[in-house]
Amino acid sequence: MELLIFKTDIKSRKKVKSLRPIFKKHSDILQWSVDLEDIDNVLRIEATDNLTENEIIDLVQLNGFYIKTLPD
Repeated sequence: MELLIFKTDIKSRKKVKSLRPIFKKHSDILQWSVDLEDIDNVLRIEATDNLTENEIIDLVQLNGFYIKTLPD
């Protein structure tokens, strides 16, 4: 299992909800959350080892959001 952490511009529950069906149908995403209280609106994804950071970045950008990898 891998933990992927990103800075985003996902700033509301409505925007989080818009990503739910996209992440839900992706079999390599086990769990995910967006911290709306954090200044960086951190997206955390628990995923299988098959999923790459770039795949998540592409997926989120295709849905109109800013996303950037946060260093450990």
